[in-house]
Amino acid sequence: MATPREVRRLAFQLLFQLDAGATAEAMMASAPEGEGLSPKDQMKAAELAHGAFEARAESDREISELSPQWPVHRQAAVDRAILRLAHFEIASGRTPPKVAVNEAVELAKEFSTERSPSFVNALLDKVLKRVLPGREESATDGEGPGGLAPGQA
Repeated sequence: MATPREVRRLAFQLLFQLDAGATAEAMMASAPEGEGLSPKDQMKAAELAHGAFEARAESDREISELSPQWPVHRQAAVDRAILRLAHFEIASGRTPPKVAVNEAVELAKEFSTERSPSFVNALLDKVLKRVLPGREESATDGEGPGGLAPGQA
């Protein structure tokens, strides 16, 4: 069974492909790093990516309001996909908010530029303060080792 981080990494990669115009069939056929995940975990990643893609208008609006100097169309495609995925996880309640932020920062460290982790962290911190007032302290409840909540993807 894959870790939540592995599922999230694949979801990010699939979301990046969706944003670039790939079809669902082409995405799954060329699923990067998907070979090591079970079909069930690949499906979780695809559902997460599709959810974030479907919610991109809300995410983009929120992020553009919080960072007018870096509107979505000016962001690197990698950063945009990371932010959309994290915003979806936070807004949908799928993942404890602080876990979603931490995981987004880790994705930025792995896939983006040297400055991206701090950019992603700062923007998502603003999202937390705006979208989830008063829930930040409870966000760490249930976290497992490494900042991952058990069973969260």
